[in-house]
Amino acid sequence: MSPADTSNTSETGTASKAARAFRTISEVSRELDVPQHVLRFWESKFTQISPLKRGGGRRYYRPEDIRLLERIRDLLYVDGFTIKGVQKLIRERGVKSILNAASAVAPAPEETAAPASATPAKPAKKRRAILAAIAELSEIKNLLEPAE
Repeated sequence: MSPADTSNTSETGTASKAARAFRTISEVSRELDVPQHVLRFWESKFTQISPLKRGGGRRYYRPEDIRLLERIRDLLYVDGFTIKGVQKLIRERGVKSILNAASAVAPAPEETAAPASATPAKPAKKRRAILAAIAELSEIKNLLEPAE
């Protein structure tokens, strides 16, 4: 086992699991700053997300699932895609392409323009929460509209 696999603290200083360990929905929710109900909703919209389900329906996410969830979160909340837009992107390009595109993207201008202390993190968190709520409401509206 390499030293990287035995780390017991994360970047935030809290106890963490090995990089290849499976994570519960609460751990993934905390790590990605996305509510648990949103992760469950995304599972219903993106068949590529397939956590293992154990006794009582507990979800255990693989590292690959977490990477995909992180990318979906960024496409929805940062890049402004709709759920249908992300579904189409995955269908046309594939999961690997979507994940590779994430690592090839240059840092956002706000990340390079000013030091971290000059840019408050709370507005970005609030913006993501608002965009998540808008995306959810839009999907709910689509579900409630009568079929033509």
